[in-house]
Amino acid sequence: MSLKVLLADDHQISNEGLRVLLERSGKFEVVGMVNSGREVERMVRRLGPDLVIMDIAMPELNGIEAARKLRRLHPKVTIIALTMHDDRRYVSAMMGAGVRAYILKENAVEELELAIKTVAAGEIYISKALRKKYQDQLPEIISGSEQSLPDILTGREREVLQLLAEGKKTTQIGELLHVSAKTIETHRSNIMKKLRLNTLADLTRYAIREGLVSVEG
Repeated sequence: MSLKVLLADDHQISNEGLRVLLERSGKFEVVGMVNSGREVERMVRRLGPDLVIMDIAMPELNGIEAARKLRRLHPKVTIIALTMHDDRRYVSAMMGAGVRAYILKENAVEELELAIKTVAAGEIYISKALRKKYQDQLPEIISGSEQSLPDILTGREREVLQLLAEGKKTTQIGELLHVSAKTIETHRSNIMKKLRLNTLADLTRYAIREGLVSVEG
């Protein structure tokens, strides 16, 4: 019986390439592909995959926040991060969010199937390149103790911060999150106070630096 997989990456070509790689082995069935972190939970609920393979930098909701939501709402679903980001903070944040494997895209062909087998056996898998790069810090990184964003922000505030940094208007964010524009303004004010930032440009720079928003095209 093949493993049902949902792919999440904002680059369609990455999703397609990964689908071919997985289905060629005959061990996996790709049941869906999404390009936004906000779509992940909805498609997990609809399709019931065993495994979600997702990138970190995705519009509307990044992979870190999407993984946190999945862990809370669908704890039986296994999550694997497949990304180009090799900074230790990203690894730690994803592990802290409930991810069981962290693979660099450049190593996907060689490592993905091994990572899935390792995770299925109840163990954690980290890309070989990262294990070599951070060999002395791995226990702390895997524990999720190095978060990408400070704990002073709530989950909803992190969502609002990302959407603001992506250039969305207050009313648009309210519609996406099903709350009033006034509520979004309150979140924005609280975020700025907590982070001690004064302008939207400051928020945007902060979100890019912390990995909430990608600067890639």
